[in-house]
Amino acid sequence: MTDEINEVLNQTRSAMDKAIGHLGSELSKIRAGKANPSMLDGIYVDYYGAPTPLNQAANVNSPDPRTLVIQAWDKSLIPEIEKAILESNLGLNPQNDGEVIRLNIPPLTEERRKILVKTAKSEAENSKIAIRSIRKESNEKIKKLQKDGLAEDLAKDAEASVQQITDQHIVRVDEVSAAKEKEIMTV
Repeated sequence: MTDEINEVLNQTRSAMDKAIGHLGSELSKIRAGKANPSMLDGIYVDYYGAPTPLNQAANVNSPDPRTLVIQAWDKSLIPEIEKAILESNLGLNPQNDGEVIRLNIPPLTEERRKILVKTAKSEAENSKIAIRSIRKESNEKIKKLQKDGLAEDLAKDAEASVQQITDQHIVRVDEVSAAKEKEIMTV
């Protein structure tokens, strides 16, 4: 039976690690005043009738901390890319010179920084909810194992282990969130 408990604990740890990984990817989309090609990860371009991620239809790079340059692999896509950026609600104004699209990243106002911190906290809270949900599922699996003949003291120990794993991951979420808040608030 301890193999089954170890399996539940490993699945719990793995699922919670994925939740933290997802938090990291969501927080990377929140711009902190510096130009970063990952800011455009959520943008899809109509590429010959198929919605395609921008980074698969163009080369996106950052020549300096305040500028992104998008070079479409097919020049006929430039108007589509421009339209997708405008519709993305990122608050960026594309400048098209026929060859490339430049995005100037404006410095963040104090008000905008506070809004971004709220967004980051919301993402962190979503991760905590996901982690708690994983804990609940794991505890239900342990209870099922107990019904199938697992000793009660082993079940209690397994639930305590799940809680310990949960606490460690909640602390990691708080650390990742605090680091992003610091990055956003740094002028």
